[in-house]
Amino acid sequence: MTRPYPLDLSGRDAVVFGGGEPALRQITLLRSAGARVHVVAPSVTASVEDLAARGLVRWSARGFRSRDLDGVWLAAAATSVPEVDEAIGRESEKARVLCVRAPAVESPAAGGLGRVTLVGGGPGDAGLLTVSGREALESADVVVTDRLAPLDALRWARPDAEVIDVAKVPWGRAASQDDINALLVERALAGAHVVRFKGGDNFVFGRGGEELLACRAAGVPVTVVPGVSSAVAVPALAEIPVTHRGASQGFTVVSGHVPPGHPDSSVDYRALAGSGTTLVFLMAVRTLPEIAGALVEAGMPPDTPAATIADGASPGRRVVRSTLAKIADLVRAEGVTAPAVTVIGSVVSINDQPYAN
Repeated sequence: MTRPYPLDLSGRDAVVFGGGEPALRQITLLRSAGARVHVVAPSVTASVEDLAARGLVRWSARGFRSRDLDGVWLAAAATSVPEVDEAIGRESEKARVLCVRAPAVESPAAGGLGRVTLVGGGPGDAGLLTVSGREALESADVVVTDRLAPLDALRWARPDAEVIDVAKVPWGRAASQDDINALLVERALAGAHVVRFKGGDNFVFGRGGEELLACRAAGVPVTVVPGVSSAVAVPALAEIPVTHRGASQGFTVVSGHVPPGHPDSSVDYRALAGSGTTLVFLMAVRTLPEIAGALVEAGMPPDTPAATIADGASPGRRVVRSTLAKIADLVRAEGVTAPAVTVIGSVVSINDQPYAN
């Protein structure tokens, strides 16, 4: 794969000054080149904040200081304030540090009716983005992205494309869906090709249907590019098939966003427990104790194999294996956080791998 910078940055230190969307693009370019990235900015977008919370970048919540250039191989000036970026460039030259400037990006000029492409980005690895998804990114005037999209794939967007971060961080910062819908429509009505770029598949707990209907209601043409759903891909990356001859003839994908018994839950856990299918739960780290308890109470054997896979498409993937009765305690004890997928069923142990008791 072609590296975004003509330098070998593997394991080398780089610093990005700025925390907005131009900085996000520089961060993803540097990370895809293998750099260790330090972000310096008083505030950052939700996706950058999430990267820092997951330990994928280091963030210093303040402004530029000359000593930030000590020991780095490359600096990126992406504050969107020309005077500050120029000062960073001057200081980088004094320190003999290569400095790149984030290109200026302007909203596309009005030019008739635009369009929206809903692109499912897959489980987080840019290599698992479809060819059609990449082609949509390459032609986009505007990319509306979130934190679970494979951010490294932003390197395929045009340098002059506008990137807008509308990340939804669990129990943290979140753009409202109404605002996202309005943004897609607004940019498309202004004549832009807008790519809505998100993780997994748009139509599997991705609210892609809501975005589709909002665009149609406004008369905006929409194309759907399906993505590889994390419900299937993440277990596969952990070598857990969701179906297997002699073990499971089907699988059921369930949102764990709200726990059993919650007024907003429409899931019949008794039916799930007796379905005889592999159960795959998304967004269920926080609610896993209640989910496991409800399944056991509904008659699923407590010793049913279970596994939780965190950061499934990243090099830092973690797989916690246990039983239905004990998986939630083990996940909590090991400090597993979202994004994660939980699989419950005999397929978890088809490789006869030991799991914790």
